Amino acid sequence: MENGVDGPAEDGEGPGQAGDRRARILDSAVDHVAAHGIADLSLRRLGAGIGVSHRMLIHYFGTKEQLLVEIVRASERRQRDLLSRLRVEPGLSPADAARNLWRQLTSPELSAQTRLFFELYGQAVQGRPEAAPVLDGLITDWLAPLAAVETAGGADPATARARARLGLAVVRGLLLDLLATGDRDGVDAAMEQFLAVYYPADTDGEAPIEPEGPRA
Repeated sequence: MENGVDGPAEDGEGPGQAGDRRARILDSAVDHVAAHGIADLSLRRLGAGIGVSHRMLIHYFGTKEQLLVEIVRASERRQRDLLSRLRVEPGLSPADAARNLWRQLTSPELSAQTRLFFELYGQAVQGRPEAAPVLDGLITDWLAPLAAVETAGGADPATARARARLGLAVVRGLLLDLLATGDRDGVDAAMEQFLAVYYPADTDGEAPIEPEGPRA
C-alpha cells in the first residue's frame, strides 16, 4: 500500500473532518494514477493501492467515473498551484516560468493523467453525463492566473485574458500532439517557437527547452 489513509469512518464525523479525509484520499488517488496509470483501474484495485476500502471510495466519490473526474480536477489544481509558485519565483521571467511549467506538464510521470484528462474531456463534450463535471472551470479556472502574468507585464485586462486563452489552447494542443505522436523534440520545438512570438523580449538567445527525465 502506498498511503494508508483508511480506517473506519468515525461515528458523528463532522463535515470538516469528512472533507479533510476526502481530500487526503483524493491526493493519494492522484498520486497512484500518476505512478500506475489507469489501465484496468477499478475501485478495488485503487483502494488496495492507496490503503482504503473500495466502500470508502464509493462513500466519498460515488462511482469510479465520478472519482476519475475528481482526479482530473485535482491534477489541474496542482498544475495551477505550480503556475502560481513559478509566477513569484525571484528572477524568473514569464517565458522561463512557461518553460518550467511545460517541463512539468510533459514529464513522463504525468502522461497517465494527461491521457485521462483528454479521455474525459472528449466524453464530456460528447455529452456523457458522468464526464460532464470535468468541464466545470476547465477553461475559466486557468484564465485568472494566466491573465495575471500578462497584466503584470503591462497588458490591459482584455488583452491579458485573450492571451491567457491563447496560451492555454496552445499548451493543451501540444500536449495532445505529444500523446498522439510521441514526438517530444517536435512539440518542444513548437513550444519554443510559440514562446518566441508570445514573449519576444524574454526569449532572445534563450536556451531551448530540455525535457526532464527520459523521453516518452
